[in-house]
Amino acid sequence: MVLLLKLDLSWKGTDLKTVLPIALTLICFTAYWFISQSENIKKMFYDKNDFDAASVKHIFFTKYMGFLLMGILPLLVCLIVLEETSPAYFGLCFLPSTFWFSVMWIVILSLLVIPLAYISGKKPKNLLNYPQIRAKLWTRKIFYINLIGWVIYLFGYEFLFRGILLIPLNETLGLWPAVAINVAMYSATHIPKGLDETIGAIPLGIVLCLLTLFSGTIWIAFWVHVALAWTNSLTALKFHPEIHYVNWNKRK
Repeated sequence: MVLLLKLDLSWKGTDLKTVLPIALTLICFTAYWFISQSENIKKMFYDKNDFDAASVKHIFFTKYMGFLLMGILPLLVCLIVLEETSPAYFGLCFLPSTFWFSVMWIVILSLLVIPLAYISGKKPKNLLNYPQIRAKLWTRKIFYINLIGWVIYLFGYEFLFRGILLIPLNETLGLWPAVAINVAMYSATHIPKGLDETIGAIPLGIVLCLLTLFSGTIWIAFWVHVALAWTNSLTALKFHPEIHYVNWNKRK
C-alpha cells in the first residue's frame, strides 16, 4: 500500500515574490556563467585579435554581459511581473537616513578585506585565476579597463544577490530564511574558484546581507566587493611572474 502525502498545491499571494527572485537568480547567473565560459565565444575574440587584445576584449565582454544578465534583465522582469516594486524597492536608491551608516561600514569592511585580499592575492593558486585579463603586457589603458570592468560586473552581481534575491525574500520568508537562501546561492557561485573563496563567501555573505537590509540599499555590498576585487586583481597583477605593466605612453 502506497501512502501519499497530502500536498497543498494552491498558489498563495506571496509565492510569486518568493519564487521569481530565486528562479531569476538561478537562470540569470547560469546564463552569465555559461556565456563567460563558452570556448566558442572566446574563440571569436582570439581569432580576430592578438593574444593581449583578445584577452582584454573577451574579459570585458564577459563583465558587460554580467551587468546585463544579472543587473538589467532581472530588474526589468521584476518591474513587469511583480506589483508595487521599483528600483528603490530592490535597494537601488539613495537614502539620506542611512548614508553615513553605509559610508562607515564601507570603510570598516574595506579596511578588513583589503589586507586579506592582498595576502591571498599573492598565493600561487590565486594567480591561476587572477588577474582575469591574461594579457602579457599591461598598459595604462588595460589597467583602467580592468577596474571599470569589475565595477560594471559587480554592480550587476551584487544587485542580483543583494537586491533582487534578498529583499523580496526578506519580506515573504523573514530575515534568516532569506539570508540562508542568499548565502547558500552566493557561496555556491564561488565553487569554481576554489574552496577558500567558497568558504570565505559564507561569513562575508551573511554580513553583506544584514548590512543591506539595515541600510535599505545595495551600496555597502557593492563597494566592499569592488574594493575586494580591485585589491585581489591588482595584487595578482603585481606578483604574477608572466604579466608585466608598461607605461601606455611609451608603448610603440
